[in-house]
Amino acid sequence: MTMILIAPFFAAGLLLSMLLLLEIGRRAGARRLARDPEGARTGAAPIEGAVFGLLGLLIAFTFSGAATRFDTRRNLIVEEANDIGTAYLRLDLLPPESQPPLRDLFRRYLDTRLEAYRALPDTLAAKAALDRAAGLQGEIWNSAVVASRGNSPAAMLLLPALNQMIDITSTRLAAMRMHPPLMIYLMLAALTLVGSLLAGYGMAGSKQRSWIHLLIFATMMAGSVYVIVDLEFPRAGLIRVDAFDQVLVDVRQTMK
Repeated sequence: MTMILIAPFFAAGLLLSMLLLLEIGRRAGARRLARDPEGARTGAAPIEGAVFGLLGLLIAFTFSGAATRFDTRRNLIVEEANDIGTAYLRLDLLPPESQPPLRDLFRRYLDTRLEAYRALPDTLAAKAALDRAAGLQGEIWNSAVVASRGNSPAAMLLLPALNQMIDITSTRLAAMRMHPPLMIYLMLAALTLVGSLLAGYGMAGSKQRSWIHLLIFATMMAGSVYVIVDLEFPRAGLIRVDAFDQVLVDVRQTMK
């Protein structure tokens, strides 16, 4: 299954499971009411309150964490664009004859980085492009070290800028791989399903099913989980950071 299908399949499976458990809970509650009308709901409120309270907290924390990581990934795109632009401008410190080959390497490097981002969610194509970009990093660094020998202003200003340009790639890669443990999502799904069972049980007193309440509850819960998962993979679903790649494209356009 590709990354682009993770959130929709997870949310769809959760929605169907919630509807099923709402019906199971309702039928179980109806049987209990038939056997013990007086005691069927005794002691249920504290349990339901604890489960739904815990579910609400878990959704709030996972959503907050996913939104924070989403913003961090967007900010890192801007930071990489600034680092590449700064290093490219400082090539002016090198001797004129050393600049054209390095400028060409910079253009190829940025093109390869953009190719990697555009290839996602195809992880194999993206990895191949990132590997090529890593090779170009080495060429840029070695060429800059040779060109800046005997030129202390270039060595003092250009090499640190190149180092920062290289370091941001590791930071971005780590940010792309940073997600909550799988156990968090399993716990979220389990609490959602348990909450559906309890909600269905609590609706057993009605002779007719309230489909509007059932569908709204299940859809909103599954939709919330979908948004959380989609935020965690911002190059695979509907919520994306692709628009921020324009800052890298703008830097590329300045590399005449």
